[in-house]
Amino acid sequence: MDRRRLLGGTAAVAGGAMVTALGASTAHAKPNKRVKPGVQVLAENRFAELAGQRVGIISNPTGIMPDLRHEVDVMHESGKVDIVAAFGPEHGFRGTSQAGEGEDYFLDPKTGIPVYNAYNNKDRMAELLVEAGVETLVFDIQDVGSRFYTYIWTMYLALEAAAELGLRFVVLDRPNPISASAASGPVLHPEHSTFVGLKPIAQRHGMTIGELARLFNAEFVPASVGTSADLTVVEMRGWHGGMYFEDTGLPWVAPSPNMPTVDTALLYPGTCLFEATALSEGRGTTQPFQLLGAPEIDHGWEEALNAQNIPGVRFREGYFNPTFSKWAGEVCGGVEIQITDRETFDPVRTGLSMIITQRQVFEQYGWRSQDGPTSYWLDKLTGNQAVRLAIEAGADIDEVSSIWTDELAEFAELRRSHLIYKRKRR
Repeated sequence: MDRRRLLGGTAAVAGGAMVTALGASTAHAKPNKRVKPGVQVLAENRFAELAGQRVGIISNPTGIMPDLRHEVDVMHESGKVDIVAAFGPEHGFRGTSQAGEGEDYFLDPKTGIPVYNAYNNKDRMAELLVEAGVETLVFDIQDVGSRFYTYIWTMYLALEAAAELGLRFVVLDRPNPISASAASGPVLHPEHSTFVGLKPIAQRHGMTIGELARLFNAEFVPASVGTSADLTVVEMRGWHGGMYFEDTGLPWVAPSPNMPTVDTALLYPGTCLFEATALSEGRGTTQPFQLLGAPEIDHGWEEALNAQNIPGVRFREGYFNPTFSKWAGEVCGGVEIQITDRETFDPVRTGLSMIITQRQVFEQYGWRSQDGPTSYWLDKLTGNQAVRLAIEAGADIDEVSSIWTDELAEFAELRRSHLIYKRKRR
């Protein structure tokens, strides 16, 4: 990647940051005492956990200190950490790529550190680590709490590679921004495993990346490679599972180009399901996953939705013209979602209720297939074909939600022993 391309991508991220500042939720409680993320705890201990090792870091623009400096820059300047390589997930290490893309190999112009593309790179991950001479692999990325957000699967593949090679794996933990009191939604079935869901966890998993790493390393990695990785989680201080991101006092950096606000992240476990339909999920607008619609949709959808009094949310009739992705350059009608009460809002039930209702009032917009007409993207996102089949059969939201009740209870029990932080309701 040449310098002009990198700088051009950085400018795009800066534009996204402006959207974040303007679009951030203001209707939430004042923050509590500032939470210390894992990287801050590591720094306060003078990076002793990484001393004397050749370190690789998987990160992206969210890998920041509380003063907004990137951790790679801070570690490099400190002289206490020997960083031999950085690795970027989907969207890249510096965040210059859109959905489904990583960044090509480049030398970071600020530090001179080589940066590799680790996005969906299962066959190459171990080779990259050997090529870079990594002894300890660090993971630090802000997750958003949904199974189909791919950063957690980059972490999983890296855990597998670390286990195979006998490397240390260190996770610098960060908050789950959408509250992690409980898990919700369907649990992935193995036959629907893709990079938007590799292993059987709930659609809204209710865990931090450090807790997920513990679960992955204990439950899934040994079955895949025969052994667990040498895992260390540098825990946060001052965080509990009932917090939303605003409660932490930490700065919000958009984890990806289409995740500008905390409310976007809260909607995402439900409205990302519209990627599996012919409707736009709002990509190419300033309100992705909050504006949804298509040409020929009008006020009828909003009226049908508001008549249901779905808890914690209201809908506004909305019109938009996406600049890219589905229906780019065409005026779309649909709805804008406004969260009115985070405590009663269930994103998975809401997203599926919206799909059910849309199919009733604007049935001409159907499913999106992947790799053939009978390979439905919804099955990959929900991880359970029965959800789509029930919707097609005319089931209501209560009937659809009952499909995963038992499996969700099993996952809740599985995750219990891997939790690090207290779960208490607000």
